[in-house]
Amino acid sequence: MEPHPITGMYNGKFGIWLFLASEVMLFGALFSTYILLRVGAPEGTWPQHGADILNVPLAAFNTVVLIGSSVTMVMAWAYLKMKRIGMGQLFLAATFLLAGTFLVVKYFEYTEKFHHYAVFLNARMAVEGYEGQVTTISGHLAADSPALTRASNTGAYQAPEFVILEPDPPKGGGDHPPVVRIDGAQIKRLSDFGPRHSTFLATYFTMTGLHGLHIVGGMIVIGYFLATGSRFASHNLDKYANRIECTGLYWHFVDLVWIFLFPVLYLL
Repeated sequence: MEPHPITGMYNGKFGIWLFLASEVMLFGALFSTYILLRVGAPEGTWPQHGADILNVPLAAFNTVVLIGSSVTMVMAWAYLKMKRIGMGQLFLAATFLLAGTFLVVKYFEYTEKFHHYAVFLNARMAVEGYEGQVTTISGHLAADSPALTRASNTGAYQAPEFVILEPDPPKGGGDHPPVVRIDGAQIKRLSDFGPRHSTFLATYFTMTGLHGLHIVGGMIVIGYFLATGSRFASHNLDKYANRIECTGLYWHFVDLVWIFLFPVLYLL
């Protein structure tokens, strides 16, 4: 495809750059909102580090996976430009598999959040293994703890007669404290570590969830080109390579967004 005399690039590439400009504004607004919420949060209501709540090793692994997928996407385009269709399709398939790996890891990370609970107490309570008395205890429900139910109107958990919790280790490190029983009358609010838990987790799920949808969208496009690529390339290889280039530009943007999300949410 010949470049346009005004833009200096073919129309598809120019169009994807315009689309990415709108994506920059979308994620720029989300990052700006995150900063304003964090700066304006009352003292003690925002975690000092995302690592206090989030799984940094899993996120670091996912970062390596996405960076690797950017490399394989470039290799797919490069081999197509060299007219080596088989190798180009192979690296495109590798990109698809790496993207799927990212989503699988994110699924396990999300699932763990919805099985991790915070119990907010009406009054301070002494918990073995913790210094002083606490007003919030987080951990996993013991196997013999009563099942939790949600209120039909709000969706929030209703406090059962009692809760048996396996508390998390203290922030300073150490062994898991012994299992603790908390009577329902002592519970002010009970929440998993989903979006309802706090403003921080609400923004976390919003931003990473939207990013995940972009990953899914990219996988749909890559999957389409994997299914039709050999036939398409045999008719017009240059046009097919250009489409892979446009897909790659989108994919690099998605990877770049994660490279910003990882330190902002998990490390700072």
